[in-house]
Amino acid sequence: MNLLKAMTAVSGMTLVSRVTGLAREVLTAAWFGAGLQMDAFNVAFRAPNMLRRLFAEGAFSQAFVPVLAELRARQSPEESGAFVSRVATLMAAALLLVIALVVIFPEPLVRLLAAGFYAIPEKAKMTEDLTRITFGYIGWISLVALMGAVLNVEKRFGVAAFAPVLLNVAMIGAAWALRDRFVVPVTALAIGVIAGGVVQFLFLVWALRRAEFHFVWDTSWRDPNVGRVLKLMVPALFGVSAAQISLLINTQIASTMPTGTVSWLSYADRLMEFPTALLGVAAGTIILPSLVRHHADADTAAYSQLLDWGLRVTVLLALPAALALGLLATPLVATLFHHGRFSGADVMATQAAVIAYGVGLLGLIVVKILAPAFYARQEISVVVKCSLVSLIFTQICNAVFILGLNMAGHVALALSVGLGACANAALLYSMLRRRAIYQPQPGWGTFTFRVVAAVSAMGLVLWLLRGENRTWLYVANLTRIAWLSGLTLVGALVYFGALAASGWRPREFFRRES
Repeated sequence: MNLLKAMTAVSGMTLVSRVTGLAREVLTAAWFGAGLQMDAFNVAFRAPNMLRRLFAEGAFSQAFVPVLAELRARQSPEESGAFVSRVATLMAAALLLVIALVVIFPEPLVRLLAAGFYAIPEKAKMTEDLTRITFGYIGWISLVALMGAVLNVEKRFGVAAFAPVLLNVAMIGAAWALRDRFVVPVTALAIGVIAGGVVQFLFLVWALRRAEFHFVWDTSWRDPNVGRVLKLMVPALFGVSAAQISLLINTQIASTMPTGTVSWLSYADRLMEFPTALLGVAAGTIILPSLVRHHADADTAAYSQLLDWGLRVTVLLALPAALALGLLATPLVATLFHHGRFSGADVMATQAAVIAYGVGLLGLIVVKILAPAFYARQEISVVVKCSLVSLIFTQICNAVFILGLNMAGHVALALSVGLGACANAALLYSMLRRRAIYQPQPGWGTFTFRVVAAVSAMGLVLWLLRGENRTWLYVANLTRIAWLSGLTLVGALVYFGALAASGWRPREFFRRES
């Protein structure tokens, strides 16, 4: 398997997903703006999304993938298939109970996420009603995450990466067709969330059947391998929960701030998800199964070389992405969102959050590469400790920025998240070096000089050509689109042209894994 080719394929599918997700955000910004309804929906949708990241795609995947990869290497397909069925059955049973409780009693969850909303009874009631609708999504997407993990172990990476496209299409379709049919128009988006979960589930079932993988209802939960997954999930849960607790605290803080704060952060986060998913998530997904195999073979040299490859790809692409997002924050936000109910004030608030997030973009992506190095070795406790330290650091930053420096709330929250991710990445890197798990390969000095020089050239050109921020608020949208497209193309040409002029060649990143 050519790793660069596989990563490109996953990134391509992820790009389609992010483009449709961005289209969803553009349309919802125009239809619903950034006011009370979108604040309520964003918190209601955040509830299942947070649990999805915490359990399904977080602690569960980190515990499940190494065990399944190990079993697939030494057991028959029938035996490993039975293991997957037992895990899926246990997951489905637990999810049914949780979903029922939240649908009946949504208030405790809403208070946990956004207690500040209860200062405005209408906002709190709307959020509870939307949570009742959206929370069932956690059931569908958790099973989707399980099936996607199975396909990734089988090195069928594209299917799971494409699945979110179906959610975005469902939400766009529901909002377009149903928004005028409800007293609270944003209810249409909540309906689209559930529809998207069902469609993704059916799509992954179809993909697994094509791979000749079938699920059955199996309650033989005393299987020792199921027990191994559960035991590994406990420390993994603490590790992932640090990031989610940070998100929870930030949402709580945002809920006490002016209406629109939650939405500004959500729109900014959508832009940050592009490079994070295209680079960090894609690379982490690709290298994890190979890291598991190298660890099982006790091939420390190959293990270290693979990590080095992932880090170089990240630095090569994440640094220019971070600088470009910062310099083009206003052009991006104005071009994408400044329509309908999304005002000029919303543009300026959102672009400030984008810049603040961008400060920590490299850290956000590098964590996606470094954490799998410990998951593959089933040393999840290391990730837990680093995550907890970064959680504390993030909240200290919040206190300093908001209380000490009187920084705008949404900017302070975004900046703290980015700096916390950088701290987490630094801690993980230091632990890898201290334990001699990773040894940098020769050539980092020359490589870093080339990248920094090329990024500097790109940044200078974009700064000279982007124009003043206020101009982007008033020019016609077609002009914005043409101008932004030109800036993006010129920036890419300058960056890769400068790299090529310095002697860098793409073939340096070709790497094969069996």
